[in-house]
Amino acid sequence: MVPMDRWVDCKCKRNRDIGRTFKSSKITEEFLLKRFENFGLERRPAIIRSAFQTAKVYADNFQQLRNSRENSICLLGNPGSGKTHLLMAVANELMNQNVKVLYFPWVEGFNEIKDDLSQMDERISRLQKVDVLFIDDMWKGRKSPTEFQIEQAFAIINYRYMEKKPILISSERSIDQMCDIDEALGSRINEMCKDFRIVMKGGRELNYRLREEEVQWELL
Repeated sequence: MVPMDRWVDCKCKRNRDIGRTFKSSKITEEFLLKRFENFGLERRPAIIRSAFQTAKVYADNFQQLRNSRENSICLLGNPGSGKTHLLMAVANELMNQNVKVLYFPWVEGFNEIKDDLSQMDERISRLQKVDVLFIDDMWKGRKSPTEFQIEQAFAIINYRYMEKKPILISSERSIDQMCDIDEALGSRINEMCKDFRIVMKGGRELNYRLREEEVQWELL
């Protein structure tokens, strides 16, 4: 039996480790509040409920699947459908298990890398090697990604594919559209996310921001 004082020390150390994990994630305080518990499902379409369930099952079973080939999740489709919230909820669940997660917002992240190329190798290496990488709004921005973005994205994704390191991906692009950009990259994402991939396509009823506006008008 473990002595109580030693157990307390271990618990405190675990809490400190988890605290460091959260601090190193690059996730804002606002995003740290995004949980499964506060994701509103009321009046949401069936596909949104399916995405919620898929993300929850992924988070609950992460430890069993993290070393497999199909160890990643992608939520694709309409803006405002809750992709970022659900994947942030996954990230928060994993960090509570002391899994190191790094948040990489596509546009801002690449701007940061290009603004200081002297740090590029170090930053790319971190994106490759962190336990779990969360790429938010992948391929967002201009109509066609730059060669720089494609090359660096392939370096990151291919490394993680080869090393079986999980990725969380949100994007408005489909897998087919990703393959049109770079087939080798798109096919790797497809394989890694094969068991946990949801495409949320539809009208504006999927956009929770517009839905909240409608509810406010109904209350007037």
